[in-house]
Amino acid sequence: MPMSPRRRILVTSALPYANGQIHLGHLVEYIQTDIFVRFQKLRGHHAIYLCADDTHGTAIMIRARAENRTEQDLIASMRQSHLNDFQGFQIDFDHYSSTDSPTNRRLCSELWTALRTAELITSREVRQLYDPVAGVFLADRFVRGTCPKCSASDQYGDTCEQCGATYTPTDLLNPKSTLSGATPVERSAEHLFLKLESLHAFLENWTQSSGVIPREVARYLLGNFLCDPLRDWDLSRPAPYFGFEIPDAPGHYWYVWFDAPIGYIAATSEWCDTHAESLDSWWRDATAEIHHFIGKDIIYFHTLFWPAMLHAAGLSLPTKVRIHGFLTVNGQKMSKSRGTFIMARSYLDHLDPGMLRYFYASKLSGGIDDIDLNLDEFVAKVNSDLVGKVVNLASRTARWLEQTGLSEKYPDDGGLFSQAAADGASIAEAYEQCDCARAMRIIMLAADRANAYVDSMEPWKLAKGGASHASRLRDVASVAINLYRQLIVYLSPVLPSLADQTSVLVGGLIQSWDDSQHPMEGVAVGTFQPLMRRVEEQDVEAMVAQTKQIQELDMNDPILAEKSDQSIDSGESLAAEPLAAECSIDDFSKVDLRVARIVSAEEVPEAKKLLKLTVSLGGDATRTVFAGIKGFHAPESLIGRLVIVVANLAPRQMRFGMSEGMVVAASGAGGPGVYLLSPDTGATPGMRLR
Repeated sequence: MPMSPRRRILVTSALPYANGQIHLGHLVEYIQTDIFVRFQKLRGHHAIYLCADDTHGTAIMIRARAENRTEQDLIASMRQSHLNDFQGFQIDFDHYSSTDSPTNRRLCSELWTALRTAELITSREVRQLYDPVAGVFLADRFVRGTCPKCSASDQYGDTCEQCGATYTPTDLLNPKSTLSGATPVERSAEHLFLKLESLHAFLENWTQSSGVIPREVARYLLGNFLCDPLRDWDLSRPAPYFGFEIPDAPGHYWYVWFDAPIGYIAATSEWCDTHAESLDSWWRDATAEIHHFIGKDIIYFHTLFWPAMLHAAGLSLPTKVRIHGFLTVNGQKMSKSRGTFIMARSYLDHLDPGMLRYFYASKLSGGIDDIDLNLDEFVAKVNSDLVGKVVNLASRTARWLEQTGLSEKYPDDGGLFSQAAADGASIAEAYEQCDCARAMRIIMLAADRANAYVDSMEPWKLAKGGASHASRLRDVASVAINLYRQLIVYLSPVLPSLADQTSVLVGGLIQSWDDSQHPMEGVAVGTFQPLMRRVEEQDVEAMVAQTKQIQELDMNDPILAEKSDQSIDSGESLAAEPLAAECSIDDFSKVDLRVARIVSAEEVPEAKKLLKLTVSLGGDATRTVFAGIKGFHAPESLIGRLVIVVANLAPRQMRFGMSEGMVVAASGAGGPGVYLLSPDTGATPGMRLR
């Protein structure tokens, strides 16, 4: 297979915030990026993977105060924790920096000077939310309230996760500080801004014609932001604030979203210092590629703010901004109360990290769709694909080659090795497009063919035939081990640890994609050691149990963790609603509560509170239900969700149609929204609650 010219590829992931532990949602991005970089290196390209801890902001300052230590001490301890988790999941950074580094401070000053020189900085008074309990101005992400556009509850102060709208924290309805739970007040302070509208023409041209970002993102930006004059971007925060003080504006600090992406450049500079390379050769050279991997929640920053800064400073623009969706667990948003807000360390305590790397790879299509970690599917897929198909090839045949090694000439295999070698072009193309799911499908088809060969040749029977069948047994086993190692070459970006184990068994280190194109002959085979064991359900259950055990600590620390779907902000009323009149067991037994899956959801334009839901009770049995949850749940977020319905409620003719049941929800007790009730993992549509 001809190789393309050697490329220089700089790759980054979004910087993890130094105020919390790594969880499985974060790992979608870092595993996806690591796979991409390992693939590029295997192809012979000069690829470097750079990242850093995002260390500045109000939350770091508040937490350090609460723990009676310096911010530097806090971020140093979190850095080590992050690195341990990344290492556990075989994430291989070429350099891991910190946005609090001297290099980043210097580069922030250089870009700031460029913006000043271009007359892109202005200042004005800003009325900002202030936490009277914590004594600080609140960063956007530390205010939550009701979206002013779609009325979705519990949204951040800058972006609505339901409708995608952006706004300022003062626009929020019923705002609350996530630091103290207090209702914030407005105070005035001077802020410094980037005049983003001055770069409108550049940004519109870059986003709409460069091919750097997905088409749907380009359309989203054009329809939601670039269709109007762009608002000035607030680049500063007043004291008190943990960050870099702006040299020409004492008492003002660069906002974290200014210095954080500059951390990409700082990490490059530090890497260059230790590898005798030039920073300009990466950030001012059109022949170098820059690939940013990000989640869809920070599109705005990486496709408008960041390219505006780079353009104004005369630096290279991203070659690709690769955007992934969110992670759900068992079809729902990760939840501490359900034990599915799983930390990296909890996973590592119970399960093989390679298994999660493979499961994510099998789901990542290179698109922006969310991916679901269904724990039952995880167990089934890993056991079937990795253990049953891939590792099984070696475990069934390697022992017969320990004394003889591989056949001196590669035996006739009916074209299996050549067919899989030809697959390499499609697999490589899929990896290049970050369509790991397609790559995994092609690889597993080759694994199926290899296993069918072994089944048909029945080497276990040849082994019983003694010396007369020894040569044939060696040939069959040699084919199987060659096909196994070929699969491992293709899987090595996803499963680096398994690749290392295989290199000890046969063939040495996997160093090039070309290793998949030529069979091995006459090579020694080591003593077989177990490569991967099956996942047992009790391992997953133990991980979930551990997650539930640590949830109470996180839930009680609003600085440490994001708000769970089941948490209650301090300051909310905990008074219970009055209980309904007592009923007998006979009364209750009349209510038929069933598990149902929402298959469609849409707004009822004429109604203020109603959504029209179609729910499946299993098989072809569906019902139409009108639910009073409009404004609390975006219709598209409900599709596929399991809920509880009153299945035997008498149909009710409404102005909008016939309602054939009731979806069970909870509200009141000071809660700001309406919460749909969901069954435990394993429930299926049609089950009756008992």
